[in-house]
Amino acid sequence: MVAERGRLAENIVIFARSLRVAGLKIGPAAVADAVAAVAAGGLSRREDFFWILHSSFVRRREDSAVFREAFELFWRHRGLLQGLTGMTAAVPEIEPSAEEFARSQKPRRRVADAFAAEARGQQQKIETEYDMRETQSADEVLRTKDFAEMTAAEIDEARKAVARLVLPDDRVRKRRHMAAAKGRRIDMRATMRGAPGAGGAMRLKWQAPRVEAPPLVAILDISGSMSDYSRMMLHFLHALSQRREVHTFLFGTRFSNVTRALSRKDVDAALAACAAQVPDWSGGTRIASALHTFNRYWSRRVLGRGAVVLLVTDGLERDETAHLGFEMDRLGRSCRRLIWLNPLLRYDGFEARAAGIKAMLPHVDDFRTVHNLAAITDICRALAGDAPASAAA
Repeated sequence: MVAERGRLAENIVIFARSLRVAGLKIGPAAVADAVAAVAAGGLSRREDFFWILHSSFVRRREDSAVFREAFELFWRHRGLLQGLTGMTAAVPEIEPSAEEFARSQKPRRRVADAFAAEARGQQQKIETEYDMRETQSADEVLRTKDFAEMTAAEIDEARKAVARLVLPDDRVRKRRHMAAAKGRRIDMRATMRGAPGAGGAMRLKWQAPRVEAPPLVAILDISGSMSDYSRMMLHFLHALSQRREVHTFLFGTRFSNVTRALSRKDVDAALAACAAQVPDWSGGTRIASALHTFNRYWSRRVLGRGAVVLLVTDGLERDETAHLGFEMDRLGRSCRRLIWLNPLLRYDGFEARAAGIKAMLPHVDDFRTVHNLAAITDICRALAGDAPASAAA
């Protein structure tokens, strides 16, 4: 028993490492806090031990299910807790919501992958020689796999693939002109300003139309059903923001402007700043209220110069469908192009039956899915004007 207690800190470190492989953001400070908290709280009950580690390692709501699966698998496998006196109480059961139950397979896969890696002692190294047919097949599987069904390793590969995407070059001609070596019209003001004195030859100055990419405005739903898709879209928007003007807004039950947070050069730091700024990630959603806030306070600030809007949501509004159509109409009239990205389109039998979807659909210019890497590639082509529009009826 003494030996088991003496190894407790070591096992907590191994447990934290496995959680990190499963996708949780856990640093050395959190591990030290967990060991100290267990030492202070004692080991009188298994339930207390569960919640002590939970409070130390879980920072996001979506990580709770992963932690629960990992706790059961790790400590049952180690057998460490079974011999400790008084630890007969089960881990507290919480009745899952419908959305949590639907996503229950994902944490199990992530945890299984993490502990398989831990059992091997390290992540498998990538082979230096490939069978090209197998490599292409694996790439194709990754391109078409739903973000919500990916393991932690696949999510990491998907993020790298997003960073390598060929981004859209959708520059448009503006009314203003700029100086050019050779253009369509003479810039008389610049020509006269540079004219020499009497008897000298005059050198003509030219103008050409200014060409630039229009601003991109992204409004992302971060409710429980949209969390996996919006998180991957943030990686895509971060890559876009490095070369063009991008304004990013997140909404669940609240509306947040994360443009400045997402502008950081390091993508991990940018997403961490976004998560810290948004208190209601993976919560509920109020689409009509969010669009009203954008239309009232942000529309005139960011929708100038022919801006394109990407609206990322499943459209499952429950409370304010009466106002949703009005806000969508106002948004569609304020921008050059409104593209709705809805992961529900991944289903072949999708029909616009929900009241929220029916209210939103007539006001969009393009209706597309956003559930995998292939869909994000299509979004790039759509922004560049190369991909055909999806049917919006």
